[in-house]
Amino acid sequence: MLKDVHVYENVLTSAGFGPVAGADEAGRGACAGPLVAAAVILDPARPVEGLDDSKALTPKRRVELCSVILENAVAVAWARVEPADCDTLGMHEADLQGLRRAVARLHVRPGFVLTDGFPVSGLGAPGLSIWKGDKVAACISAASIVAKVQRDAIMVAYEREYPGYGLAVHKGYCTVAHKRALKLLGPSPIHRLSYSCVPDAARV
Repeated sequence: MLKDVHVYENVLTSAGFGPVAGADEAGRGACAGPLVAAAVILDPARPVEGLDDSKALTPKRRVELCSVILENAVAVAWARVEPADCDTLGMHEADLQGLRRAVARLHVRPGFVLTDGFPVSGLGAPGLSIWKGDKVAACISAASIVAKVQRDAIMVAYEREYPGYGLAVHKGYCTVAHKRALKLLGPSPIHRLSYSCVPDAARV
């Protein structure tokens, strides 16, 4: 991680582009459950220590940091794209729409938006995509954590509604255990039929 993960926000704010929002998503690679996108505007006066790519953090640490982000950020919002919409739109378009919705739901309008990995048009503000942005830009790291924590909570809740798949454990990703459950139970209403392991299970 960069020594100063706030450098992007600081430079953009100094140039008159503040407030700066970061946006990221969770669940793109899962074969079950929604995609969840989040957007965060951090407060420079209340920095959040320990931000990193959500995948590099333990579940406990993610939850802890998410609470700190929600308490200290200027604005936080998230949006979900349902499995059927992920199938219909394709995952890249689902990503784009989720990120746009999350940014649009911020109660403070950003002057600039940083996104992780790929450019996103239609955000209502200038934007910049940053390769591995969730490791080098604090606001994107914060968004990745919020998106991951919110999606994990959704998948844990789905475990009660659709038992037997292990959703609370693998969170809808296509693990060996998940594939085994799919072959035994078939797809549920929250599975993405466009993912190869899902229709394969349906044909067994």
